[in-house]
Amino acid sequence: MISLLNRLYADYFMPTRLGEYGALLREARDRGYVQMTVRSFFRQLVAGDGAVPGPAAAPARILVHRHDIDSDVRTARKMFELETRHGVSASYYFRLSTLDFGFMREIEAAGGEASYHYEEVADFAKRHRIRCAKLIRQRFPEIRELFVRNFNSIGERLGLQMVTVASHGDFANRRLNVINHELLRDPDLRRRCGIECESYDNELLRHFNMYISDRSYPHFYHPMSPFDAIERHERICFLTHPVQWETNWIENTRCNVRRLAEEIAWRA
Repeated sequence: MISLLNRLYADYFMPTRLGEYGALLREARDRGYVQMTVRSFFRQLVAGDGAVPGPAAAPARILVHRHDIDSDVRTARKMFELETRHGVSASYYFRLSTLDFGFMREIEAAGGEASYHYEEVADFAKRHRIRCAKLIRQRFPEIRELFVRNFNSIGERLGLQMVTVASHGDFANRRLNVINHELLRDPDLRRRCGIECESYDNELLRHFNMYISDRSYPHFYHPMSPFDAIERHERICFLTHPVQWETNWIENTRCNVRRLAEEIAWRA
């Protein structure tokens, strides 16, 4: 009952937290952190031959901003406006259902990164009502081709080469215990698409001292607040979802209804 009430509050009544996000951008800047994209950070790793570059090549303090646009593009735009105001670059990963090519081009033009938040494994499982991990993995060759088509189509319409991507987590992935990221374990798939890095690659994550994700009300952050992490950790990755920062009751209702319909259809 308490979890349901918390969900209702977060989806429909919670005051905006965007002031808190703006405060974080200022605090990180004032503490000497360079705030950058996943793409920029990874390319610095490559330039440093796999090690975090020294002070001559890169700043000592780095905060990588990653936004997964599961829903609520409206709030994502507000976060982007805050970042632009503070001279911050961030990575934005869009699902097929949240693609906004005009906004994505604005992000890239401002020095940020706009790319793909993919979920082909979950989508395929729901579409074909597959509820067995073994069976879905047997269909991976088909699912990889679907990923290639989607990835290339987005790149063509965007007019830019995307080089990092981020796996989306769906209820179907949790029920199957199969993550979308498994698709990208295929080196040939990465070569075909020109993908340099997946945001959950160990070769990326192991170079962070702290990886923080936002959470819904009442916890907000895991495993700690980014405000507490600043000064204690030099290299931080901060994953956010716009839906956690401002109430958008129309979008939240749409997503809740869609999720319920998908689950009913998948189990039918």
